[in-house]
Order: sequence, then structure tokens, then C-alpha cells
Amino acid sequence: MEEEEAEVGKMNSDRCRFPYCVVWTPIPVLTWLFPIIGHMGICTSIGVIRDFAGPYYVSEDNMAFGKPVKYWKLDPSKVYTCGPNAWDTAVHDASEEYKHRMHNLCCDNCHSHVALALNLMRYDNSNSWNMVKLCFFSLLYGKYVSIGGFVKTWLPFILLLGVIIIVSLTLHLR
Repeated sequence: MEEEEAEVGKMNSDRCRFPYCVVWTPIPVLTWLFPIIGHMGICTSIGVIRDFAGPYYVSEDNMAFGKPVKYWKLDPSKVYTCGPNAWDTAVHDASEEYKHRMHNLCCDNCHSHVALALNLMRYDNSNSWNMVKLCFFSLLYGKYVSIGGFVKTWLPFILLLGVIIIVSLTLHLR
């Protein structure tokens, strides 16, 4: 029991605890074709993952496409909204809002859910977070949980690219 209490608020990839983080995992086929596109969630101050997993559904600690392979650690001191629980309140409020929304792959998706949470807390004194900005910031600042996470993200793309190159070279040599 004491060990569990000591773990609260600490990052632990084995237990999927990423406090104050944006987390990311690949989406089969879509990420194989476009490795920067994947599924995103946001974690509470104790590391509980919330993700917009489908129409009218925000999951808790059960990401739609598996455990996170990347995380982007954010700084809770950059939360502009006042209050001791401002981070958790924003994550909660964004999740409650998305429980009433239809999922749309291109326009209103998991990235939009995370953006709303960051906008509600005015993270980094900004209310202009959106899915494109999150995609690129996650790409730039995200860290892989393990080598396996890197492989899971990039190997299918590299294999697919290799097959395309071999086939095109074979056809070109004929």
C-alpha cells in the first residue's frame, strides 16, 4: 500500500502512468501509412489516461488502440487557470464535453479532445491548441516509452516502403 502511494504522481510506463502528459499510440493501418498520425490522450495529475475513444465515449485508462508508445511531458506550472486542481479540472471538463460529441476522424477526434483540455487550462498562456499543433508538438517533443514503442510505430511503415521500392525497381528494370 505504501509503495502505491509513493508511486502517485510519478511516471511509470509499466503501469501506464504518465502524470501531466499527452500520450500517443499508433492506429493500425493508418499509422503504417502515415507514421506521424496516431491516437492521442491526456493524463491527469496522477497519470490516469483519458482519451476520446469513439462516438460519445471517453475512456479512462484503456486507450482505444493500446498502451501508449510515446509521451510528451508537460509542465503543470504553465497552467494559466487558477486553482489547485486546474489541470485535473480541465481534463475532466474536456472529457465530459466529449462524452456528448460524435467522433469524426478528420475534424473532431482524440486530438481535439486533448486540445480542448489544454485550451480550458490555458496551457502555456494559449487558447489556440488544435489537432495540427498537437500532432507536430508531439512529434517534436514526444519521447518513446521504449525501443519497442519506436519499432511498433516505424517498422510497418519502413517495411511497406521497402516493398514499394522493391516492386517499383523490379518494374523499372523490366
